[in-house]
Formats: sequence, C-alpha cells, structure tokens
Amino acid sequence: MTKTKLAEQNRCFSGTGGVSKRNKQCGFVPAFLDSTSGRVYRSCFADGAPAPIHVLDGLPEQLIIRRDKCGVVLEVSQHIISGFEREGRFFTRKEAADFTATH
Repeated sequence: MTKTKLAEQNRCFSGTGGVSKRNKQCGFVPAFLDSTSGRVYRSCFADGAPAPIHVLDGLPEQLIIRRDKCGVVLEVSQHIISGFEREGRFFTRKEAADFTATH
C-alpha cells in the first residue's frame, strides 16, 4: 500500500460511501486491515492523533516498508487494506459504499 494507491482508490470510489467524506455520517472511521493478522488499525497521524482520512504515517513500525528522507511513510506492507471501521467491524471501501447506498 502506498500514498499513490490510496489516491487511486479515492478516485475510484469518488462520489460513493467508499471515501471518508461520504460515509462519516453513517459512523465510519478510516481504518486499515492487516490481512495477515486480522488486526484493524484506525487511521492516525504520526503523532497518534486520529486522522479524518486514510494516512499511512500512524501505522505501526513493523508494517512500514519505506519512508522518504524526512521520515514520511511512503509504503506499508502489501497485506494492508484500506477501508473503514464501524461499530467494531472492518468494512472494505466497496462494503462501505454499498452500506451507505442503502442507508
């Protein structure tokens, strides 16, 4: 997962509940799923503060693959999936888009 991939996903789901600005009214919070461990991480800034959008900088160090010379995260494990957490459950972008289309 890279910043470029996140931008592509945002373009792909633009105008749907698969992006943060279109689903927060339904209680969705941007999050990442580690498909290897099953662990869900809410999106956070590097300082640990909750982020309103998908931000790679707050993911645990063991998931980070590459940083730029200023320390900004450029790439994380290929096992990371961007999506949303709602009421303790992880939703893929497609699942969030489908949910918001019917609620």
